[in-house]
Amino acid sequence: MTDPVKELIKKCLQARDMAYCPYSHFPVGAAILTTEGAIISGCNVENASYGLTVCAERTAIQRAVAEGYRKFTAIAVTCDITDSFVGPCGACRQVLMEFGSEWTVYLTKPDGSYKETSLSQLLPLAFSPTHLAKS
Repeated sequence: MTDPVKELIKKCLQARDMAYCPYSHFPVGAAILTTEGAIISGCNVENASYGLTVCAERTAIQRAVAEGYRKFTAIAVTCDITDSFVGPCGACRQVLMEFGSEWTVYLTKPDGSYKETSLSQLLPLAFSPTHLAKS
C-alpha cells in the first residue's frame, strides 16, 4: 500500500513541473488530499497582467471543487527553494480556510523533505464561513 503522505508530496512535485511562470520563474506545485482519498493537484499559472496570476494552491482547490470535492484533510506545497520551507501566500491560506481549519499542511522541498504544520497554525484567528452564519 502506498503511503498517502509520500503520494501527496510526489503529486505536488509533479505539479510544480507543470507550472506556467514565464515572469517570476518561480514554479509552485500543490496537491490536495480529499477525505475520500483522491489527490487533486495544481500549479501556478501566471499572466502578463500580474494580478490575474493564480497560485498553485488555488488552482488545486478550484480543480477539486470542480470535480465535486468539498472536504479535505491535507495539502502539500512545493517550490524550487532548497534552503527553507515555503508556505502558501496569505490569499491561498484564506481560500483554503473556506473549507475548514484543520488541514494538515506539508511544506515540501524539491528533494521531498517536508515540514508538517496545520492551516490553523498558518492562519491564526482566521475569518471563516462560521463568521457569516446567522444566529
